[in-house]
Amino acid sequence: MSRTDFLREGGTPFDGFLYAAVGEDRGGNTVSVLSTLARLGLDPWDEAADLADLPRADARSRLERHLAGFGDVPALRQDEGTIILRLVELLPAASGRTERQVGKQGRTLPSTFGALGAGPLIAVLLVILFLAQGFFFGAVSPGN
Repeated sequence: MSRTDFLREGGTPFDGFLYAAVGEDRGGNTVSVLSTLARLGLDPWDEAADLADLPRADARSRLERHLAGFGDVPALRQDEGTIILRLVELLPAASGRTERQVGKQGRTLPSTFGALGAGPLIAVLLVILFLAQGFFFGAVSPGN
């Protein structure tokens, strides 16, 4: 799935988690997990997928580390444990990222097939079909 396929398909399995409220900022605006992760310089969908792939205790620890560096929501300091527990429960059981691989620095990379699409595969199959047709039926020559 490309980065924008979720827009066309009507959402992702992470929407419940990403759009959940973390709390209100100093201006009284509700801050979502998506906004929080983006403000921390993380890709929200990649981070949600990574968290979903972890055991719940590890996901909770990782989310705690992220939110510890987030000072925009004052109430987060008071109820951090409760909020994190609620957020981790909103993660899907597993992200199911079968078309991704992990690179050297732990970043997820699209697989080769996912990045190129089916175009090259179809082209190769058409060339094989053309060659097979020439082999079985013979080439047409002007002298026959």
